[in-house]
Amino acid sequence: MPISATAKDTGISANKMRRIIDLVRGEKVENALHILQFLPSPAAIKIAKVVKSAAANAENELFLNSADLRIVEIYANDGPSLKRFRARARGRANRIIKRNCHLTVVVDEQEL
Repeated sequence: MPISATAKDTGISANKMRRIIDLVRGEKVENALHILQFLPSPAAIKIAKVVKSAAANAENELFLNSADLRIVEIYANDGPSLKRFRARARGRANRIIKRNCHLTVVVDEQEL
């Protein structure tokens, strides 16, 4: 039975998250955390936190061993965007969009 964990309003755009998500999709939880540990991106820290949370949920709810868990699904969906304006020359303004995303990780036991 799959167990999930979600992080909402991460403050990082979905495109930046998806680049790192593609590296760990389908990996074992231990391997994924090892990969994320050495990536320089701040998005990797947020992804690692959610992967650890999903593994902890599986251990506490279904009494599964974290060594047997595999990332079945991981995806980042767009969240609400903050709209801001920056003053420009001649009384004009440019729009600044600060994008957000929701991150979901689903783990399940590895099938032998």
